[in-house]
Amino acid sequence: MKRALCSIFALVLAVGVLAGCGGQSSPPPAPPAGDGDVFKIGASGPLTGGAAIYGNAARNGAQIAVQEINALGGIQFDLNYEDDEHNAERAVNAYNRLKDWGMQMSLGTVTSTPGVAVSVVSNADRIFALTPSASSPAVTEGFDNVFQMCFSDPNQGIASAQYIYDKGLGERIAVIYKNDDVYSTGIYETFVAKANELGLEIVSTTTFTEDSQVDFSVQLMDASANDADLIFLPMYYTPASLIFQRARDMGYSPSYFGVDGMDGILTLEGFDLSLAEGVMLLTPFSADATDARTQNFVAKYQETFGEIPNQFAAGGYDAVFAIYEAIIRDGSIAADMSNEEITEKLIAVFTSFTFNGVTGTDVTWSASGEVSKYQKGMIIQDGIYVGMD
Repeated sequence: MKRALCSIFALVLAVGVLAGCGGQSSPPPAPPAGDGDVFKIGASGPLTGGAAIYGNAARNGAQIAVQEINALGGIQFDLNYEDDEHNAERAVNAYNRLKDWGMQMSLGTVTSTPGVAVSVVSNADRIFALTPSASSPAVTEGFDNVFQMCFSDPNQGIASAQYIYDKGLGERIAVIYKNDDVYSTGIYETFVAKANELGLEIVSTTTFTEDSQVDFSVQLMDASANDADLIFLPMYYTPASLIFQRARDMGYSPSYFGVDGMDGILTLEGFDLSLAEGVMLLTPFSADATDARTQNFVAKYQETFGEIPNQFAAGGYDAVFAIYEAIIRDGSIAADMSNEEITEKLIAVFTSFTFNGVTGTDVTWSASGEVSKYQKGMIIQDGIYVGMD
């Protein structure tokens, strides 16, 4: 097994380099010859509750990746996804169940607050984790075994301010953020710092909490009274959908700029898609990209789940493939190794290799677990995402 893996290492490396030079996502690497080890991958996410669109999308994307990898022969994956309901305590309980199941590596959690709690225990257990979408820096901070497939919150805040400035999208900006959520506050803080540096005028800043995200009249009236022509929304899709509805009821029609948590709003049950018309956001994934790997993923996702994948699905897909390619790249990782041995080897690969997937090409990771890749501007038009660049 180990000799077979080593023998294909050079071929895989060559394929990856060629794909990176061409600016396209690389195809999945050739499978190793012979019987493959079976690795157990665990993960949790909100499969029910208010953030369920994220969790189910990430799980669905990961499942497609596992199916494709297992069909190649050689290395095999067994995936187990638990529901954590976007709750830190439930996420830790889910992690412990996965550990009892025999989890050898992890996709962490889908959202940030549970992710911070799970990173503590996975670090203590020395289980490698690559989260598709838990973007708070606290998810990886101080944990050398935890990596992100998604942009970190500070990067999203900085990139959003820069994009709004470069494109001239708003002259008087309002910000509404959730002050009891590490995801929302993290993006807000770096957005404001960058906006001030660039000279963007923020005319209104209001907040809400988990218990008060019902009626956003106060926040919207403040934005309107200060003549805000663009509202920045560092939040998940559920409160954003309520903001869009309330603004329409008030007759207030500013532009909106969101972050990756906004992705998923187009599949929110009962949501009037016309409310999201013109909403802008940054995302690493575009379902209408023309490279073969993205087209293949989108087609399989639509066939299997009956909808176009969002960036959470793409992140789940890429996270599994990144682990797979890292195992091949190392050439010596085997399923009978201890979790600690596997983790140390994966850390060494992730801090030294380049990955090409559906959420980005020439993707790299720092020793802190933060990912480096390109963000794309998207706008919702006629119920679909359209590229702005």
